[in-house]
Amino acid sequence: MHKHEVVVRFCETDMLGHVNNKNYFVYLEDARIQFFYDAAVIGEKWNYVLASTKCDFVSQAFFHQTLIIESMISRIGNSSFQLDQNILDKDTGNLIAKGESTIVCFNFDKQASEKLSDEVRANLENYLMNV
Repeated sequence: MHKHEVVVRFCETDMLGHVNNKNYFVYLEDARIQFFYDAAVIGEKWNYVLASTKCDFVSQAFFHQTLIIESMISRIGNSSFQLDQNILDKDTGNLIAKGESTIVCFNFDKQASEKLSDEVRANLENYLMNV
């Protein structure tokens, strides 16, 4: 499992005092991009597109709270993979939100998806969830 830490900034909260819903997608993206680099699935050029993403809000997060985003692979297809993510409170371990993204390996010259390389597939398998 890959872990990434963020601290909630004041500008990410709304007039109700909690993190605004749009910022959870920013946290998930931040962790997702770091995952790509740490898992060594990025080659010489960026060749992925986000096909789908969702976030389920479980509880509130607040200014200056430290969050841990856990990222793991739940499915590897021919040209895509699914990344599941949990946003947790660092101090309590309580679940704040759950995210899910489908990422597609994409050839921008041909404007079409392309098969994941054996190397990328092997690197993704290092983060595959035990089901």
